[in-house]
Amino acid sequence: MAVLADHSSDGAAQPAVPGRRGSATRATRPSEGEAGHNVLPEGNTEDTLRSQTVSTKLRRIAERAAQNPELVFTALAHLIDVAWLREAYRLTRKDGSTGIDGVTGAEYAANLDANLEDLHGRLRSQRYTAPPVKRAWIEKDDGSKRPLGKPCFEDKIVQRAVAMLLGAIYEQDFHGGSYGFRPGRSPHQALAALRDGCRAENVNWIVDADVSGFFDNLDHGLLQDIIKLRVNDGGILRLTGKWLNAGVLDGEELFHPDRGTPQGGVISPVLANIFLHHVLDEWFERDVKPRMKGRVFLVWFADDFVIGCETESDARRLMAVLPKRFERFKLAIHPVKTRLVEFGKPGLPGSFSRGKDTFDFLGFTHYWDRSRQGYWVIKLDVQHFG
Repeated sequence: MAVLADHSSDGAAQPAVPGRRGSATRATRPSEGEAGHNVLPEGNTEDTLRSQTVSTKLRRIAERAAQNPELVFTALAHLIDVAWLREAYRLTRKDGSTGIDGVTGAEYAANLDANLEDLHGRLRSQRYTAPPVKRAWIEKDDGSKRPLGKPCFEDKIVQRAVAMLLGAIYEQDFHGGSYGFRPGRSPHQALAALRDGCRAENVNWIVDADVSGFFDNLDHGLLQDIIKLRVNDGGILRLTGKWLNAGVLDGEELFHPDRGTPQGGVISPVLANIFLHHVLDEWFERDVKPRMKGRVFLVWFADDFVIGCETESDARRLMAVLPKRFERFKLAIHPVKTRLVEFGKPGLPGSFSRGKDTFDFLGFTHYWDRSRQGYWVIKLDVQHFG
C-alpha cells in the first residue's frame, strides 16, 4: 500500500459543518474527575460572567476551526488572561496529590486572586517555568509497579488553560473512531463502537494492534512539528516545549527524558491524541480506506487500537504497512501484542469456533456466541492477566 506524504495545514480554508468528524460535547475527562467546560461555576454573579465569557471565546474558536479545516491558528496565547486562568483553576481538581513544591489546592486558593495575577504576569512575560513532575510508584496486581506523575497544582492550572484552547480546535478535527481521553467519550463507547462496527461492516478479520511504549517514546520534535500544522503560536509551542522538557523527579534524582509526554497532567492525553490523530487517524481516512477492496473501520483508545476488515487481503496489507507507518514517526508496533485474528461469524465458511477467533481490547476479550434467542452476537468477557 502506498503511503502519501503528510498534508500541511496551509492553503485556502474550506467551510465545514461545526462538530464534524464525530466531535462530542465537552465534558469531564475520565482521568481527571473535573467539571466540564459547559457547566457554570457555583458562586457569585461575577464568577458566572467570567465563565460565560471564556465559554464564548472557546465556542468561537471551535466554530472557526470547524469552518476552516486548513486554518493555522497563530494568535491564541494572548487569550490566556486572568479570567481564563480562573476558569482553568475552576476546572482543575483541588484534592489531588501535591507536586514537588508541596502546595495543595486549598493553599493555592487561600490567596487565589494574587496567585492568578502573578501567574498571568509570568506567562505574559515568558518567565513561567514548568516544574519537574514528581514520580511515585503504584504496585499492580501482578506485583510489578507503574509510575505515577504528580505535577504541581499551579502547573495543572496552566496545563488546563492550554488544553482548553487545543481542545476547542482539535475536537473539530478528530475523527469518530478515537475515544481516548476525549470530552464526552468513554471506554464503554469505544467498546460499543467496535461491536457495532463488526456487525455493520461485515467484518471477518481483526487487526488487533498495540503501540510499544507510546507515552514513553513519543518524539518531542515530531510532536511540536505536528502541532504547528494547526496551531503555530509561539506562546503555546513554548509552553508545550517546557512541559516536554521539564523533567521527572524520582526520589532525589532528576531525569530529563528526550522522549515521551509529561506524566500526570491534563496536557499529556491532549498531546498524545494530537500525535496519533496525525499518525493514525488522518492516514487511515486519507490513504488507507480509499485503497481497500472491502469495508474497514478503526477504533482506538490511547495507544490501543483495532482495525476491522471485511477481507483477508486488506487485513494482511494493513499488517504489513502499519509497522512502516509508525516507524516513520519513531514508534514501533508491538510485535507480540499486535495480531491478525479471523473473526467471521461462526457458521460461515472458513470461520473458527470460539477459542481461536477472540481478541482483547480495553480489558475485555471479544468473541462470538449465541444469544438466548439463538442469534450469533459478539460478547465480552473480562480479560484475565496472567
